Amino acid sequence: MSVQQEAVPAADVATSLLGRPYRLSDTYEVGREKIREFARAVQDHHLAHYDVGVARALGHEGLVAPITFTAILGGISQRCVFEQFLPGYDLSQVLQTEQRIRQHRPLRAGDDITCRITLDAFRAGHGQDSFVLRTDMSDQTGALVQTGWTTAVARSGGVVDENIAQAVEGILMRAATEAGGEIGSSIVHLVEDDTGTLAIADSVAPQPKRRFADVSVGDEISARTVQVARGDLVNYAGVSGDENPIHWSEQVVDLAGLDNVVAHGMLTMAFGGGYLSEWVGDPGAVIEYGVRFTRPVFVEAKTPAEVTYTGKIKELDETNRTATIVLTATARGSRIFGKATAIVQLA
Repeated sequence: MSVQQEAVPAADVATSLLGRPYRLSDTYEVGREKIREFARAVQDHHLAHYDVGVARALGHEGLVAPITFTAILGGISQRCVFEQFLPGYDLSQVLQTEQRIRQHRPLRAGDDITCRITLDAFRAGHGQDSFVLRTDMSDQTGALVQTGWTTAVARSGGVVDENIAQAVEGILMRAATEAGGEIGSSIVHLVEDDTGTLAIADSVAPQPKRRFADVSVGDEISARTVQVARGDLVNYAGVSGDENPIHWSEQVVDLAGLDNVVAHGMLTMAFGGGYLSEWVGDPGAVIEYGVRFTRPVFVEAKTPAEVTYTGKIKELDETNRTATIVLTATARGSRIFGKATAIVQLA
């Protein structure tokens, strides 16, 4: 697939990509310290992310990563899609609206991950287009360990605000702006993939502390409130690789007409992931987790924002001994998720 030519409408190029699998040209080695760093950044305190002994006691071969850890690879691969094939869409105008993750087994320290990405769905709209990108993460054996679906909306053909462009150019780290911003892209890029269907990785039997016999439909999960300060946003931006300055630059958010600096949607989802794994007792027991983002979390310069998470058992599956949980996340009294559900394994 060649880079989009100016004469071809962006929507036509996107349509031509439907169902065509690509993969990142290099693999990603999951490091023990990176897992700890990510877990700290998302305030996930489960010891299986920090202590090898605890992780092994739960049946894992090593430290396990939080379920949203793959946002790192997802972000790289999605950025490559737009940079290589869809330059008619301004990346600064791409807005993630939904994320769903299916965890076949947790990523763990020592994994060498191959990331494949496919445009699963595309819809051209009036003023903005909608994309569903599927990412398949496989380990060094070729087995599928996690699948994610990202829904995003983007505008094509718009005029970039020169004031915003200059502000962004002036504040981004030099490695991201020198040499035309292509340093990373020239090393890691997308290539066509002909692997075909991937076998699902053998799952590690989860060891949740919650027993199926002890929960009922309608049970509520104790609330957890997370504080998020500007420093947390800067830290997560670095750890995850999300360099969008609306998450930390007052100059850019003023030019963009936003009320304040905005917390990353995937960071708020990650807080919820930690809430789930802490309740169920084993990060590997979170089988599926999905969120629809509806309202941003604004973070003041001197006062942390607070996000409160609650959950309720919506459904129980006696055959598989699983529970479907509905999550609610609120900030300043307003819900930030339109819909958030998870499926967890129970003992």
